[in-house]
Amino acid sequence: MKKLRVIFCFLFILVIAPWGASCKKREQSAAIKYDLTLEYSPEEATLSGEEIVEFENRNETPLSALKFNLWPNAYREDAVYRPVSESAESAAFYAGKSYGGITVQSVTGGGEWAVEGEDKNLLCVALAAPIAQGESVKIHMTFTAVLPKINHRFGISSEGAVNFGNFFPIVCGRSGKDGAFYETVYYNDGDPFVSDCADFNVSLTFPEEYTAAASGEEISCDSVNGKKTCRYQGKNMRDFAFVLSDKFRTEEKTITLGETKSVAVKYCYVADDDAEKSLQAACEALTYYSNSYGEYPYSTYAVVQTGFCYGGMEYPALCFISRELSGKNKNYVIAHETAHQWWYAVVGSNQAEEAWQDEGLAEYSAACFFDAHKDYGIEKSALLQAAEKEYHAYYSVYTRVFGGADTRMSRSLKEYVGDYEYRAIAYDKGLMLFSALENSVGKTKTQKALKNYYSACAYQTAAPAHLVAAFEKAGVDVSGLVSSFLEGKAIV
Repeated sequence: MKKLRVIFCFLFILVIAPWGASCKKREQSAAIKYDLTLEYSPEEATLSGEEIVEFENRNETPLSALKFNLWPNAYREDAVYRPVSESAESAAFYAGKSYGGITVQSVTGGGEWAVEGEDKNLLCVALAAPIAQGESVKIHMTFTAVLPKINHRFGISSEGAVNFGNFFPIVCGRSGKDGAFYETVYYNDGDPFVSDCADFNVSLTFPEEYTAAASGEEISCDSVNGKKTCRYQGKNMRDFAFVLSDKFRTEEKTITLGETKSVAVKYCYVADDDAEKSLQAACEALTYYSNSYGEYPYSTYAVVQTGFCYGGMEYPALCFISRELSGKNKNYVIAHETAHQWWYAVVGSNQAEEAWQDEGLAEYSAACFFDAHKDYGIEKSALLQAAEKEYHAYYSVYTRVFGGADTRMSRSLKEYVGDYEYRAIAYDKGLMLFSALENSVGKTKTQKALKNYYSACAYQTAAPAHLVAAFEKAGVDVSGLVSSFLEGKAIV
């Protein structure tokens, strides 16, 4: 393999947060609890929901309002920020343009409430009285979501599977010393979702001919009068998602991680001639990442094949993979999305401003997985060479067309020109960064640092500084290398 050539800039230029910072001590229980009562009606293509949110203020600053993201409103006909780019529209809208959205009918437990934001993307609920640190508030709301016909996170797919990703009002993630809610619109380049871990209790009702695959552990499932009601629980989960289909076939296996951790792994699919291999890829990836970085915390994991215009999408204890995938591409996406259980679901980051932090690390983790599992026929060196080639092609094209290429990795999703640039920076250069770290300090210390990162920042939202601090704890200073990549000053 040709060595990655990097001119390191060892100036300490990232000043967003101190490199020596460490994640806060983990709380014993989540500060947010959701009780969701949901019912899907295929005739109306709607989801009716009742939501009770219990929120504890764990910040020193008193809180006078709660803010929720309303992601389904990106699917409105008059949305300013559309859920898919123009380049993805033909793959997404299989039956012509289709629209959806979410309507909040009632909110009680607080004061006045309103749908606000630049693109009707926020539900703002004033509290009857400010809550101090350690105090809690309980908000009750009802809502109806209308699903579009689209191969996307939220909608009825071309295969008939119904995707419920980012579908309910979810408390905005908190950031900064004052614990302010992080507000962002639905950028279609990347994943603009920033939320804090919570505990979930979910009751889901749907026609009994459907099968559900969901985040969380299924506690019970009963059929009455042609309808099925399944109940799920999940602890310390950053989100909750599910998929319904009346065509699903299922492969299942229970694996043991470490000495005692039992995980029920499920693969739901419509058509896959190699379904057992797909399930095996998920099981082996879970085992490898658990051994490499730290124990998988949930009792279940579901990989769901569905209509989706991209390769895949991650949620806690669940991922979507595109129906169009096969062979090595399918196995690669399963490994990548499974890595997100460590780098997104457990260790969060600000995906809207530091997309490389979970995507680049998921790319690197998947490359390490295939390096340890040669039977998949995917070489780690080939993945790095492909990333370098794609990144250099981006640099060449943008330099020729626009007179220069923005190579910064630390930037908001709104600053990306399109999917091509986002992929080159967050994924390709992200993999190149972590490969450069491994080449610089060695694989053993890199793995030790990532174990430190996972242990220290589990169930929290980590900044780039926390990642660098994990390497420092492993005995190496990588601040200059990382900052040169993130600020676009490394020549690669």
